[in-house]
Amino acid sequence: MNTLPESTTDLPRPAPRTLGEQLALRMAEGIQRGALTPGARLPSVRESARLHRVSPSTVVAAYDRLQAQGLIEARRQRGFFVRERLGAARTPAALPNAAGQPLGAPVDATALIRGMFHQGAAAGGPGMGTLPEAWLDRALLDRALRRTLAQAGDALRYGDPAGDDALRRALSRRLDGELGIPAAPGQIVTTLGATHALDLVARTLMQPGDAVLVDEPGWAVEFARLTRLGMRLLPVPRTADGPDLGVMAGLLAAHRPRLYVTVSVLHNPTGHTLSLAQAHQVLKLAEAHELTIVEDDTYAWLAPPHAPRLAALDGLQRTVYVSGFSKILAPNWRVGYAAAAPALAQRLIDTKLLGTLTTPALFERAVAWCLEQGLLRRHAERVTQQLDRARSRVVRLASDAGCRFAAPPQGLFGWVDTGVDTERLASRLAAAGWLVAPGHLFQAMPRSNSLMRLNFASAQDVPFWQAFVSARDALGGTAPG
Repeated sequence: MNTLPESTTDLPRPAPRTLGEQLALRMAEGIQRGALTPGARLPSVRESARLHRVSPSTVVAAYDRLQAQGLIEARRQRGFFVRERLGAARTPAALPNAAGQPLGAPVDATALIRGMFHQGAAAGGPGMGTLPEAWLDRALLDRALRRTLAQAGDALRYGDPAGDDALRRALSRRLDGELGIPAAPGQIVTTLGATHALDLVARTLMQPGDAVLVDEPGWAVEFARLTRLGMRLLPVPRTADGPDLGVMAGLLAAHRPRLYVTVSVLHNPTGHTLSLAQAHQVLKLAEAHELTIVEDDTYAWLAPPHAPRLAALDGLQRTVYVSGFSKILAPNWRVGYAAAAPALAQRLIDTKLLGTLTTPALFERAVAWCLEQGLLRRHAERVTQQLDRARSRVVRLASDAGCRFAAPPQGLFGWVDTGVDTERLASRLAAAGWLVAPGHLFQAMPRSNSLMRLNFASAQDVPFWQAFVSARDALGGTAPG
């Protein structure tokens, strides 16, 4: 059962609202974000007054407001508890926006994503999954959009259900010429980002109750999305070279899963890249068990082109290749795609038609222009150089703070052993305004551990590491051996 963080920041004084109103807003936001789940016990009035450096009467006023809003309940001789959300749909609308209040601790995939949209999160998000805004090429995006809008003669009509033809042709050239993946334009279907592509594949090939293999650790959003679709997750431990082949073979024999979703290159969160030998064995297992592999290459622009891709080795026979551009161009440029065998590509288009009809051709054509002119490649080269420098800096800062990397630092993310329970650590850091991604989010069956994922590009701030050390020490932690 979770509680409020054991330390927090002072409430602002003076402020338009009373201290009781501010404290109620702070706690309400924690409940909305999932940092305080149904059944969680709140600190006593006296303990809460000490934590927030206010009078007991202020806490009583805050608790009264939360009870009136139906968010908490008083249990006789036991204290105050977060209520079950019987009216969850009306709770957010009944509460004022608490922008400017401390972040809620990310307790699940949805809470982590919501934290990304929190005011100020872009400046304090070592757990974020995107590049800092300052690293992105605003001038390139503006040029691409202006050029596309000037030639948008067909913008009043539906676009091609498969996606913009210019983008699919440009992608075909990149996949074949740079990554060794033979995909004709007719084998490529554009989507609203890579996540949408993953969703299309699952909805096309799977039925509720089907089993699906996933990497563990792996990305919480993918776990949550597949679970919502009614799939049974079968976690395969991820090693430095790729999936644990023994575990994978056993799960294939016992459960006959139809799909394996994996990140081959710059795996999230470890940064591992599949070895060539391991890739060969994975494809042999897929052939023997009639398994389709969905290869999520979201971080393709941050990785070496020569890194082994399953889709290149397999020629898109038993693989579906998925990627996108939000990680390299801008998070709001929701342009992604899936490349598959011709027959499967047509089925993906049918599923896309039922969900979104088409995708925005203007953005797709702008991305196509960036690809055709070589501007995206040059931008990616600049970003990877910046990322190399940032990674070196963060490795030093993490080492000075007593952390140990559980996997060699590569790509955008570091998989760090902190020496303490990172779920509790995340609560403390969230109270201080720092969003981190605790290790339990990356497990199909979440359990407490001492690992966390860091974004090398966003974890360079010395104040973050000072807050980290303070929070870890307060939890009684020691540097991992």
